[in-house]
Amino acid sequence: MDVEHLRDLPLFRDLSNRELEMLARWTDEIDVPAGRHLMQQDAFAHEFMVIVSGTAEVVHDQQHLADLGPGEFFGEIALMEQHRRSATVTATSDLRIVVMHERDFRAMEDDLPDVARRIREVMEERRREHFEKTGEEA
Repeated sequence: MDVEHLRDLPLFRDLSNRELEMLARWTDEIDVPAGRHLMQQDAFAHEFMVIVSGTAEVVHDQQHLADLGPGEFFGEIALMEQHRRSATVTATSDLRIVVMHERDFRAMEDDLPDVARRIREVMEERRREHFEKTGEEA
């Protein structure tokens, strides 16, 4: 993974070069075609993803929750809370994403606590929004 691509993402923008190099070892950048399911509601969690380019839709019980675009991320709730996926995420256009697998996500939580804190803050906001829209805990 290219350090400069990571630096362009808002979630990682404030990291030092050393921290970005650590993160680059834990991530892969991949292309995903429009229409591909990236995560399926109720499936086991194995990765965290950040959108570099393109868009994706988030659906819970066939109810549209959100549209995601560049710089936004998903998959954090199930990994951080050790639950199954709370929603289905589908590419609505061709996507370029950064993927971090669970083992590396755990290393990131330990070694880059500021990033983990930012992810947790967004996760809590999403949980509140999810509850407001559905009346269910995420």
